[in-house]
Amino acid sequence: MNNIKNVFSIKDLENLSGIKAHTIRIWEKRYDILQPMRTDTNIRLYDLASLQKLLNITLLHDYGYKISKIATYPQDKIPSLVREIISNKTAKSHAISELKMAMMNFDHQLFFKTYNWLIAEKSFKEIFHQVFIPLMNELGLLWQSDTITPAHEHFITYLIKQKVLINTEKVQILQPTKTDKVFVLSLPMNEIHELGLMYLNYEILLQGYKSVYLGESMPIDNLKELKKHFDSIVYVSYLTVQPERDFLNEYIQKMTEELLDESTELWYIGRLVEFINQEKLPERISTFNSIAELVDRI
Repeated sequence: MNNIKNVFSIKDLENLSGIKAHTIRIWEKRYDILQPMRTDTNIRLYDLASLQKLLNITLLHDYGYKISKIATYPQDKIPSLVREIISNKTAKSHAISELKMAMMNFDHQLFFKTYNWLIAEKSFKEIFHQVFIPLMNELGLLWQSDTITPAHEHFITYLIKQKVLINTEKVQILQPTKTDKVFVLSLPMNEIHELGLMYLNYEILLQGYKSVYLGESMPIDNLKELKKHFDSIVYVSYLTVQPERDFLNEYIQKMTEELLDESTELWYIGRLVEFINQEKLPERISTFNSIAELVDRI
């Protein structure tokens, strides 16, 4: 898992492109669209150039181009056609493909080029919801299937975090316009998956509220300190892998006992939310299945 990948199996190509391995084999046999390397045992292997070509072919195919026609194009015409047909309809899939290539190549310049192209046409909020969230959802599956390594995931996540921080600073310097409550954002102990919480911080500030961002591995006892400074608090926790499932409801109970009263609310989001015992939750505790759902509640 710690070796950097630059050679891929046909299953990797399937995971990255969404094109079934069986279909890729047919395209190779009938149209010679890819020329895989072969191991001594005749197993197909592909390089980064093959991955890039397949991602471009996938976009053209989705746009209505027949694979038999694509196969006749010179090598440089396929990326040229992709650039020509990019529109709002295809921008999302093309951007995600480009960001995947940036990740696989550890190419920050391609990341910035793709982001700058997007931000010229869309708001940062639209980019995060339409491109970054689907990309991060895919990365989880790619990591689980051993298609990418932790190095790939950390590389692309760090670049996205940079963009979140830059855009957060722009709204953070503004005076809050809503004063009925303050949001306090934190992660449980040993929880390091911070990107979703960072984006929620941006959204809360964008809505005109004051947000106190505390980040990862925050003890519950420390959260109590905020009650000395603010009258009405919404504590927001992003539960991705911590606390462990066996201790999840115990953790929720402790937060309830330590923090919840008539002037506070507890909001939970993340993969672990589905395992919270909803029947026993007090009225001032809310759970959310997505970032969009929580943002709508702000």
